Amino acid sequence: MEVSNILILVVSFVVLLFLRVPISFCIGMATVLTMLPSIQTIPALTTVAQRMATGLDSFALLAIPFFILSGQLMNHGGIARRLIDFAKVLVGRLPGGLAFVNIVAAMLFGAVSGSAVAAASAIGGFMSPIMEREGYDRDFSAAVNITSSTTGLLIPPSNILIVYSLASGGVSIAALFLAGYLPGLLVGLTLMLVAGFFAYRKNYPVGEKVAFAIALKRFWDSIPSLLLLVIVIGGIVAGIFTATEASAIAVLYTFILSVLIYKEVKWSQIPRILLDSASTTAIVMLLIATSMGMSWIMSFENIPQNMSEFLISFSDNKIIILLIINLILLFVGTFMDMTPAVLIFTPIFLPVAVQLGINPVHFGIILVLNLCIGICTPPVGNVLFVGCSIAKTSVVKVIRPLMPLFLAMIIALMIITYFPTLTMIVPRLFGY
Repeated sequence: MEVSNILILVVSFVVLLFLRVPISFCIGMATVLTMLPSIQTIPALTTVAQRMATGLDSFALLAIPFFILSGQLMNHGGIARRLIDFAKVLVGRLPGGLAFVNIVAAMLFGAVSGSAVAAASAIGGFMSPIMEREGYDRDFSAAVNITSSTTGLLIPPSNILIVYSLASGGVSIAALFLAGYLPGLLVGLTLMLVAGFFAYRKNYPVGEKVAFAIALKRFWDSIPSLLLLVIVIGGIVAGIFTATEASAIAVLYTFILSVLIYKEVKWSQIPRILLDSASTTAIVMLLIATSMGMSWIMSFENIPQNMSEFLISFSDNKIIILLIINLILLFVGTFMDMTPAVLIFTPIFLPVAVQLGINPVHFGIILVLNLCIGICTPPVGNVLFVGCSIAKTSVVKVIRPLMPLFLAMIIALMIITYFPTLTMIVPRLFGY
């Protein structure tokens, strides 16, 4: 292993990142610069290009553009509003009911869309004005919306779990989807406990009482939206179709729901939705391609193996090693987007986890939850910025109400890390 090459990789990546070069270009340029001392310029560029192309040559990755398109259709198709109405029936009458409604609706919408940004935008766009009108502090409402939006990255279907499956060398996507349910619900529950405590202290109002007939109608209206979860996850677990095929079915179902049944997406809007989906897909795929190139050079330089040896030599205590990995990932998540972070750090830390006897499925949930916390924090937290923009507030103002919610998410992370049964019980029930 050439120590100088590793220094080039780390230093060039960090410098480019602080110069505000887009993350995908940071990764690609750092990879090329690392190869130059040992390989001439043209072969280095050719090798990186080959690795980028082969990294995208995966059938499983086809699920990502389909789920992105499905999420765009949901975002415009009135699904968020129906799920919010359903959440009001479930938890609206509890102390701090509207905060609970925001969290439950974000969990439901994030689960069916697979996107934290979409959940923050769709749910926050509806809930922020309502909560402010009812007397809730705007910054508190934004903090609740920002943190709860991440739960959909754990509750399937989730694009980031598909990316982890690719980076890990083929961990079952179905097993990862099943493993995400209880951790996602736990994160939502801890957020509700904190939000409820603060709502009770500040005497925030509860939601209006809903008549039984209206509650029944809202539940009935939400069933088509909730059925997407049953169709997608049920079909994958039953072996009727793969995750990639399920993503295409999700597009077809949400198209029928949003365009033909709810009729909230007009035919004239479809070209724009397709264009936005293609744009998002291009960004994600470029991140994946360049990250696969960096993963290859790290493997070539034996970085994962040396990191494994270093951590194991540092301590053979599983609790200590997991704590160190969590701290590193929490730090990484504050300045790196989820997709490249998963692709870069999975090959580094997964061998350590496996050597400690940790199931790769369990480790995937730990990794993703760490990075979920990261996307709520500055300086790169895209969900943080979207949530603040929707609520018409600033990052500085929202940090204070965010802190106890961050603490709740970290407590949930520690529980999930050190109690693997919580993650693995559902996959094992289905034979994984």
